[in-house]
Amino acid sequence: MVNLALHQAMDDAKLTPQDLAERCEVDVKTVARWLAEEDRVPHPRHRWAAGQALGVDQTVLWPEAIRKNVKTGADREIVTAYPYRSAVPKSLWRTLISDATTDLTFAGYTNYFFWLEIPNLRAVLRRKAEHGCRVRFLLGDPDSEVTRRREEKEAVPLTVGTRIKITLDELAKLGDPPGIETRLSDEHIAMSVFTFDDHMLVSTHLANLVGHDSPVLHLHRTQSDGLYDRYAHHVTELWNTARPLRPALNG
Repeated sequence: MVNLALHQAMDDAKLTPQDLAERCEVDVKTVARWLAEEDRVPHPRHRWAAGQALGVDQTVLWPEAIRKNVKTGADREIVTAYPYRSAVPKSLWRTLISDATTDLTFAGYTNYFFWLEIPNLRAVLRRKAEHGCRVRFLLGDPDSEVTRRREEKEAVPLTVGTRIKITLDELAKLGDPPGIETRLSDEHIAMSVFTFDDHMLVSTHLANLVGHDSPVLHLHRTQSDGLYDRYAHHVTELWNTARPLRPALNG
C-alpha cells in the first residue's frame, strides 16, 4: 500500500523524489520504495532528514515507526548513534545549524572541522547572532599542558594547538558581533558537545584517536533531567569556569 502521507507532504513541499533523495543523502530508488510501501520504515536519520526537508513531523510520515519502537526509558532521547563522527551526514550538521534559533554551542576542543564542512560558516554565525541566537565557542587552551599531552598522543602533523588556532583565527575574522562569545578551557579534552536548540550531538574521544574517529550520539530533548539535560549541565559548568576570550556584546 502506498504511503499517502509522504506523497501529500512531497506535493505540498513541491519536492520531487530526486529532491528528497538529495536532501536525505539516499538513492532516488530508496525514496521510490518509501513512496510505494507504507509499512517500509526508513533509518531514523533518514526519517528525521525527510521530516526536516518536508516540514512535517516524521511520525506523520511513518507512524509505524512509533508503533514498532516506542521508547519509554532513558534512551528515548537518542535519535541515532554513529560509530565515527565522520559518519554523521554533512547535511545533518548543516540542517541543525540552519534550524537553530536560540542556542548554538560548539563545545568541541578544536571545532576545526566545522570550517571545512560548513560553507560560509562565518556568515551563517553572524546572521544567527544578528537574529538573536546565542552563539558560544568553548575551545581548548592551545597553550595548556593538557593540549600538549594530547598532541603527543595523537602524533599527527596538524596538531591540536594548530587546529584550535585555526578556529580562533576564523572567529577573529568575525570581529566582535553581538551574541557571539568564545572561552577557553582544557576540561573537555575527552568529550565534545554541540548544541542546536533542543538537539545535541555528543562525541566521546577514544584513546589516541582524532576527533573524526570518535563515536557520536544524536540527542533530542524530550524530558527533564534526561540525557540532553545532563550533557547540557556539563557544558554549563565548563562554560562558567572557562576563561573568556571574546566577551559577548549587547549592542
